[in-house]
Amino acid sequence: MNRQYDVVVIGAGPAGLLAAGKAAKEGARVLVLEKMEKPARKLRITGKGRCNITSLKPLDEFLAEIKPEPRFLRDAFGEFFSNDIIELIESQGVDVVIERGQRVFPKSGKAWDVAEALIRWAKGLGVSIVCHATVTAINLTNNSISSVAYNANGEHLVQCGSVVLAAGGKSYPATGSTGEGYLLAEKCGHRITPLRPTLVGLESNPVYGGASGLILKNVNLSVFVDGKKVSQEFGELDIMPYGLSGAIVLRVSREVVDFLNDGRDVELEIDFKPALDHEKIDNRLLREIEGNPKMGMIDLARKLLPKQLAEIMLDELEIAFQKIVSRASSDDRKLIRLWLKEKRFRVTGYRPWNEAIVTAGGVSLKEVNPHTMESKLVKGLYFGGEVLDLDGATGGFNLQIAYSTGWLAGKSAAATR
Repeated sequence: MNRQYDVVVIGAGPAGLLAAGKAAKEGARVLVLEKMEKPARKLRITGKGRCNITSLKPLDEFLAEIKPEPRFLRDAFGEFFSNDIIELIESQGVDVVIERGQRVFPKSGKAWDVAEALIRWAKGLGVSIVCHATVTAINLTNNSISSVAYNANGEHLVQCGSVVLAAGGKSYPATGSTGEGYLLAEKCGHRITPLRPTLVGLESNPVYGGASGLILKNVNLSVFVDGKKVSQEFGELDIMPYGLSGAIVLRVSREVVDFLNDGRDVELEIDFKPALDHEKIDNRLLREIEGNPKMGMIDLARKLLPKQLAEIMLDELEIAFQKIVSRASSDDRKLIRLWLKEKRFRVTGYRPWNEAIVTAGGVSLKEVNPHTMESKLVKGLYFGGEVLDLDGATGGFNLQIAYSTGWLAGKSAAATR
């Protein structure tokens, strides 16, 4: 089967759908090739199924959340930014709400609605989407795009003048992000910077299996590398069977993964009571002891921590659960204070690709024109989304990178037809 299109988009995630829709809006004939059974598989489960669509932070604050070269995105964000994606999604009947930290979510709380809105928008502009389509080659003539070969119940060849490679990263491989985009880029001569998982849970020692599933709000996390504090975060922490996760752990995971890969010694210090200093905690302990001197130490601990964590703390400190609080020494109180304020976890590893939210690394930005998203090596080849060496913190930043780079790539690809 031989067909001709102006633009072929590889991948029907948020970057691919935005690229396809924008190219079609500019008058191009557009085909999207998606290897999964439906478009936007990963988008449908993002944000624990809620989809943090974007962030309304000002541009400079937004860019500060992106690695490794946020300035690369200035043109893309200038073309299409957070208010633009909100307007697009609302035009498709999906209302949004703004939550703490200027995070934007669908009012329905369903990521599925966002995915369907983007698909509906693209198809409404005339985009053709073929699923179960695995791209086998991007063909070049005189170092320019000439055609794309793919398998979908047989071999097919599509002639085209431009390709937008938006095949995603390696995270959540069950949704189709298994790294093929990097291989296609390499075959076109592009260099791929080292790939590693980010926004990922961290394995630790100790592990608190007895408190697994516990979610702690308003705690402080500090990262220590070779004994020196390098960063800190405040927010939500999840106790996991393997170690630690939750928003604050995900936010530091990129740097921690890189430190671990460099062979550095990494520790996480948790302050379970950041609103109270050591003196205030000690005063509270004394008040509790004076108010009920015959209660056991476990009852005192449960006034400070959830039940599972209270038991773990006393076990680690070797303080008997039933010890009467009136017999607690100043050393006992000091041990409790230090545990609550300065509990250290040694990071022993990080979770695998199938648990990572985002991929760090990708197509080298030095080989991509930031004004157009076009390859500097191959005429007519454009990039969008996670395949690029760009990643952001949790909070809607990675999705906005996908929308914006996809939009600019689609616009540029259509202009060269």
